[in-house]
Amino acid sequence: MTLLRVKLRRARKGVAMNRLKQLAYAGFALAPAGLPVTGAPITLSEIQDRIQTIAQFLIVISMVIAVIVIVYGGIRWMLASDPAAAKEIVKNGFIGAAIVLAVGVLLQTLAGLVTRSFFS
Repeated sequence: MTLLRVKLRRARKGVAMNRLKQLAYAGFALAPAGLPVTGAPITLSEIQDRIQTIAQFLIVISMVIAVIVIVYGGIRWMLASDPAAAKEIVKNGFIGAAIVLAVGVLLQTLAGLVTRSFFS
C-alpha cells in the first residue's frame, strides 16, 4: 500500500512539474526577443537631477520628522514634572536635524564634484 502511495505522489509531482514547464515555455514565447534599442542614452546631468530630486525629498521628509520630534519634546518638557527625558528628546531632535542638513550639504557638494560643475 505504501509503495502505491509513493508512486502516486511521484506521478502527481511529475504532472505538476510538466504543467509548470509548459507555463514557463508559454511565458518565454510571449516575451520579446531582445531588449529595446530605442531611446536616448542617460547623461550625467540626468543622473544628477534624479539623485538631487530623491535626496531633496528625503531631506524634506527627514526635516519634517525632526521638527515633529522637537515639538513633541517641547510639549513633554512643558508638561513634565521631571524635564530630563524631554530635554533629551529635544536635544536628539536637534542633533538629527543637524545630521540631515550636513548630509544635504555633503550630497550637494558631491553632486557638483561628480558633474564637474563645482569649480566652474
